[in-house]
Amino acid sequence: MSVTDAPPAPDTGPEVRRPSTRRRLVPYWLLLPGILWLLVFFALPMVYQASTSVQTGSLEKGFEVTWHFRTYWDALADYYPQFIRSLLYAGSATLLCLLLGYPLAYLIAFRAGRWRGLVLVLVIAPFFTSFLIRTLAWKTILADGGAVVDVLDALHVLDVTSRLGWTENNRVLATPLAVVCGLTYNFLPFMILPLYTSLERIDGRLHEAAGDLYATPATTFRKVTFPLSMPGVVSGTLLTFIPASGDYVNAELLGSTDTKMVGSVIQSQFLRVLDYPTAAALSFILMAVVLLVVTVYIRRSGTEDLV
Repeated sequence: MSVTDAPPAPDTGPEVRRPSTRRRLVPYWLLLPGILWLLVFFALPMVYQASTSVQTGSLEKGFEVTWHFRTYWDALADYYPQFIRSLLYAGSATLLCLLLGYPLAYLIAFRAGRWRGLVLVLVIAPFFTSFLIRTLAWKTILADGGAVVDVLDALHVLDVTSRLGWTENNRVLATPLAVVCGLTYNFLPFMILPLYTSLERIDGRLHEAAGDLYATPATTFRKVTFPLSMPGVVSGTLLTFIPASGDYVNAELLGSTDTKMVGSVIQSQFLRVLDYPTAAALSFILMAVVLLVVTVYIRRSGTEDLV
């Protein structure tokens, strides 16, 4: 039998084509703008700040890199009260945001019905106004002789907060309580939105099943709702605590010299004292402290979606 008479090769199906080199590089080309953005506006400034933190000199004579790491120790030794105060105020504001935001997020997710969209708009409505204007408005709300202070005084709330050191002389403005109130108000939407997203994903049939098993509403919340909403709790607390710990606007406008946070110190060192190495060192210390707190918190929370 000749070669021309040989039977045809069996059909192996459609030919598998390997993607061309150009097609394989498409995802990387799509990532390139984002990578360049991070390099130019995040990585390079971080490197520059790290270089600034180990410099010595003055504005008149100029600064030069001398690898003076003692700046970090001096900055921490001089301003550790502001670090502790920042973590305390940010933690208090985060806790208040959680206590205020969770019931509202629960209401929006399970009880708002056709009003859900309107309530969500009301939650984010403060963002339509400048952060600075919103904070200045609290100076009027908490002003001496105002309605809020009069009500708190009549309810003897100011007596309790005075004993705790959060207010003084029956006034709220220029006290730690005013700063925490400002932080809570400004960052509350950052807590509500992740909580709502997490609660909205919970299958309502789980609540019905818990009721069929004779679980009380409190038990259902403790055993079903809250554990399933933990990703939202963790996300909300991080989105609130991280910016609040570095905030200085609320401390400047609502506080006093005794309520300065580390963000106020960094702003002053950069723009008034012009001590750039100390300001850069304080920024890196704050970033390291916040990163440590966040890492421990995420690991202790046991949230698989975020660990």
